Amino acid sequence: GGGIGTRGPGETKLETDRRHIRRRMETLKDELAEVEKHRNMLRKRREKDGIITCAIVGYTNAGKSTLMNYLTDAGVLAQDKLFATLDPTSRALKLPSGVTVMMIDTVGLVRRLPHHLVEAFRSTLEEAAQSDIILNVCDASSDEARTHMKVTTDLLESLGCGDTPIITVLNKCDLIDNSTLAQDFRACIKISAKNGTGIDNLLSAIDENLPVRIKRVKLLIPFANAGLTSEIRSKGTLISEDYLAEGVIIEAIVDEVLYSKVKNFEIEQ
Repeated sequence: GGGIGTRGPGETKLETDRRHIRRRMETLKDELAEVEKHRNMLRKRREKDGIITCAIVGYTNAGKSTLMNYLTDAGVLAQDKLFATLDPTSRALKLPSGVTVMMIDTVGLVRRLPHHLVEAFRSTLEEAAQSDIILNVCDASSDEARTHMKVTTDLLESLGCGDTPIITVLNKCDLIDNSTLAQDFRACIKISAKNGTGIDNLLSAIDENLPVRIKRVKLLIPFANAGLTSEIRSKGTLISEDYLAEGVIIEAIVDEVLYSKVKNFEIEQ
């Protein structure tokens, strides 16, 4: 080290490193603010279009991204990195009922989160709080599975998700023989996102928890209102269409926004 009033090389480097770190933190905060702004814009657009959302949440390494990949072939980064999915990834998934939902992957949770990361986590997980359905994914093969489940449940409650349907998903069930965990959480769905075991049951559970704003209708739309037919194709889920002399008979799944536009053309099913 140097004498009184001087800085040694180590101290100079330390100050430089601190300055770089502070600058990097400010940059990341700005980037996070932009991500949140973009996310809010997308959320408002989805709400306006009546799109149903299903968020995948859970402890880090629970297999959320693997599940997302299996369900949607989204190519979400499936690796053991804390911030691999800090910016939620959204992909469309068509359910057995014909309804299309928007699946949202979120950042993995951790216990005893460092204070300076709380804002980033809460920001990305608020996406889950705004969703119509939540998949709480847990690694059934982990020794800390019950603790992880509690961490996730507590955080969802703190975000005000009490009224949102939450489907508990025990993942990696191919790695365990007999799960007492499944007995503890009887309402859960047992799956393997790696080989597809239980995925059909999961899709059925999502179908059963769809919000009431979705409606299946049968319509007779005159040719003069062909624009409505196009809108149903683009914004609803078309099940069938038959052309008659007086117009098109359409069976479709529509949201409340679209239903308000087509309800005058509804006929008995």
